[in-house]
Amino acid sequence: MGITWSRVVMNRETAKLLENLPFSKWRVLEVSGKTWETFGFQEYENIHYPEYDICSTPLPKKFDLIIAEQVFEHLLYPYRAGRNIISMLSPGGYFLISVPFLVKIHNYPIDCTRWTETGLKYFLHECGFPLDHIQTGSWGNRQCIIANFSQWVEYDPVSHSLDQEAEFPYHVWALAHLQQVQLE
Repeated sequence: MGITWSRVVMNRETAKLLENLPFSKWRVLEVSGKTWETFGFQEYENIHYPEYDICSTPLPKKFDLIIAEQVFEHLLYPYRAGRNIISMLSPGGYFLISVPFLVKIHNYPIDCTRWTETGLKYFLHECGFPLDHIQTGSWGNRQCIIANFSQWVEYDPVSHSLDQEAEFPYHVWALAHLQQVQLE
């Protein structure tokens, strides 16, 4: 199977967020997926939700980047998970998150939450990331949203538009940077 239509722009834009950062030297954790496995990180591992519940306890490791793609909408306690993410980041670490917005309920195993760009930015700030170090983005259009009501649709570049309709975001994402504390 090829790429899901709704993820084409999201994948491209989230990769751009990392391209000018020293990712080839990073220890990376991906929560529930292997999308980023071959991106070129120095160390990569993944864990799967719900087998590992990111809401309950952090792993006893530190990472330079943690990625949670299409996970947080399934969490009963996303704030707890956000705080656990922060506790697992190395000083100066990053958190890359993507979530759906205008998408059908998909109970894998449950479906709880949706965020706009503004909502996601302030959620991450409430978890502990500095507000001015959170970049957000989103993409979607009516055609993609309607097509995906019944099933996830594989992208066809001939018939599927990648035009942006800002008032119809399918996916929302953010890159949050946990600033290093400057000791005086």
